[in-house]
Amino acid sequence: MSDQKVFIASDESKAKAKQLRLFAILAWIVAIAAQVYAIFKLIGNETLVWLIVVMAVILALAITASMLWKKANRLDPASEKDKVRFFFQNQFGAIMGVLAFLPLVILIFMNKNIDGKTKGIAGSIAVVFMLVAGISGVDFNPPSVEKYTEEINEQTEQLKKLNVDSDNVFWTSAGNKYHIYEDCQHIKGRDQISNGTVKESWEQKGISELCKTCEKNAMKENNISEDGINAINEIAVDTVTNMN
Repeated sequence: MSDQKVFIASDESKAKAKQLRLFAILAWIVAIAAQVYAIFKLIGNETLVWLIVVMAVILALAITASMLWKKANRLDPASEKDKVRFFFQNQFGAIMGVLAFLPLVILIFMNKNIDGKTKGIAGSIAVVFMLVAGISGVDFNPPSVEKYTEEINEQTEQLKKLNVDSDNVFWTSAGNKYHIYEDCQHIKGRDQISNGTVKESWEQKGISELCKTCEKNAMKENNISEDGINAINEIAVDTVTNMN
């Protein structure tokens, strides 16, 4: 149990996540403001085209906000132990996506000053857009401290088998993979090559994938076959399971 590495988001990751969440909230605010404008100014027979245009803008803002929010959650995930926070933090995009359209949908169908054709077209489009915004905001595989912790420990065990018991990897500020070899062709000559443990690459940069070139070179160097790497992966999973 003492070997268990627990994921802790770095201060840099938390700051970036906070910034992304702020941008997401601003996008939702603009979307809701556009919805208010549409409710008071655009629900009418003569303004149907403009109503559809504004609804499309609201949808784009809602989807963008949800993408930013999900990205922030991957940098600074919630813990599954706090079930309320875990649910709302990961599904907040879906909630806001629905709220960006729900009042508009209700008021379109309740409006008595527009004809049936306009109501049918505007209402149907609004419902479809609301569903798209809501579904795009759902996180079907939400990140968590516990999931990251489990994956970090599995990858650390796998890496030690490939890297002769060493848990030292390299990564760059612009890369999305960590490397076993500092002179790997994908990072050789790059500025600001960082090194540390797998856990540190997750916490500092959100990197969670080993470079395939490094993996192949390590397998060749240590005479490990494809069956061997599969066995290593199984052993790593079993080791982490026993640690838990």
